[in-house]
Amino acid sequence: MKKYLAECIGTCTLVVLGCGTAMLVGCDAVNGSGYLLTALAFGLTIVGMAYCVGNISGCHINPAVSLGVLISGGIELNDFIGYVISQCIGALIGSGILAIIFSSGGVIDQTGAFGSNGLAGVGGSAIAGLLVEIVLTFIFVLTILGVTSKKANHGSFGGLIIGLTLTLVHILGIGLTGTSVNPARSLGPAIAAAISGNTAPITSLWVFIVGPLVGAALAAVIYKYLED
Repeated sequence: MKKYLAECIGTCTLVVLGCGTAMLVGCDAVNGSGYLLTALAFGLTIVGMAYCVGNISGCHINPAVSLGVLISGGIELNDFIGYVISQCIGALIGSGILAIIFSSGGVIDQTGAFGSNGLAGVGGSAIAGLLVEIVLTFIFVLTILGVTSKKANHGSFGGLIIGLTLTLVHILGIGLTGTSVNPARSLGPAIAAAISGNTAPITSLWVFIVGPLVGAALAAVIYKYLED
């Protein structure tokens, strides 16, 4: 149970710090400071959590990552299910914390939807959004599998490499889809937005569940082929 709790805490932290930063500073690509701050918030959170809970659960804090590790043989199916449930619970708790902070404190949510993902940056095209999420998740998960491979020799820098890669995919993806690459991270804010009266993120939520999972599966299959 400790590893499931670690995944819950890690995902909660990712949503609070990543989505919370987006809500506070906005993600307008024209005003690049908020854009970059949000990308850094997600990436630096992964760095911190990797060195915090990585030795307990592996610091997946992302169902797509867990799927990639499952396909690669790194975890068993029962752990995969436990990880995904814990990650989704963590994302919901994180979104609830943000709802309390922003509503009680009277702070304006600059995203208008708890930092949830959307298709506005790709003209509302689900196909384009799906492709963005598949490609970005593929890159992210492929990096994780390489860094954490038994053949890798990155010493204690693995968490930093993974966090910087997440920052990088956010720099491209924020202006397109808001960058999910993480179904749990998308689920929590979308539900929080729906509860607050904004149901728009729910309608495209499937893109941010299917896209990352497909990208992660492709990354795992291809990495297994490359490593063998």
